[in-house]
Amino acid sequence: MAHIPPLANLQAFEAVARRRSFALAAGELNLTASAVSHQIARLESFLGVRLFDRSAQGVKLSAAGEGYLRRVAGALGAIGAATDDVRQGVRNSLYVHASPSFASLWLMPRLAHFAQAHPGISLFLSASPTHSDFALGQADLDVRYGTPQWPDLVVQPIFEEPILPLASPAFIARHRLREPAELLLTPLIQSTVSVVQWADWLTTQGVTQGPERFALRFDRAQLALDAAVQGLGVALESATIAQAHIAEGRLAPLFDTARAVRVQAHFLVYPARHAKRPEVESFNAWLKDQASAAPGAAAQVPPSA
Repeated sequence: MAHIPPLANLQAFEAVARRRSFALAAGELNLTASAVSHQIARLESFLGVRLFDRSAQGVKLSAAGEGYLRRVAGALGAIGAATDDVRQGVRNSLYVHASPSFASLWLMPRLAHFAQAHPGISLFLSASPTHSDFALGQADLDVRYGTPQWPDLVVQPIFEEPILPLASPAFIARHRLREPAELLLTPLIQSTVSVVQWADWLTTQGVTQGPERFALRFDRAQLALDAAVQGLGVALESATIAQAHIAEGRLAPLFDTARAVRVQAHFLVYPARHAKRPEVESFNAWLKDQASAAPGAAAQVPPSA
């Protein structure tokens, strides 16, 4: 494959990018700094672009280097994981990637059940807001959040979930809110990535005025929910994702659940070629069972084709 640079060049690039130092990367790779510099020079010559900006303060990735690292790091990680599996005799492995809040708040509490039900599957779970690149072999399955715009992939909604205002019981008792319009005078917490924003929910309640400001803003549902647990305001979040907080009394809905906006926002995504893998079929069926049992959620995941 002449269009792929030597692996040693890529390893040197990733190490320098991560360590921000030729000397530190050299120590990690058991090479001299000069050898690492030559590896980078060869890679830059191969690509025809400058990957690093060098200065007296050190090295930092160029714009081209930043973009290249996002793709290459995942590929090297996939190669490393596959190599470890083979060396350690791991079979029946399954690599699942998920959005962070779903992974930590919904999936993690259920993994013990998956491990018990499928002891023969070696599960590797990663979480980040960046979608997996299946072309690089980064994951078998990806749980994504948002509006589905992923052509050429199998896209299965996991469940329908209710979005509604949530706050700590102490906050609710202190503010005694009775109507949605009163929220405009209350500290509100915004989750900037949510598919349902405060203005959207308020409109469904007949409140045409949107919030003028937010007490706190976060880019993760988990952080917004944590802030609400601390009594810092009202979060507009999924009762399904917040299930543990609600069940254990840390959060409660401010209004009747009939006021919730129900959406499909979490999706199981994978290439069609992965569908018949036994591990994928097992996880798919297990996820469907778990989703159907989730309070406040209507399961949507169909069986694997």
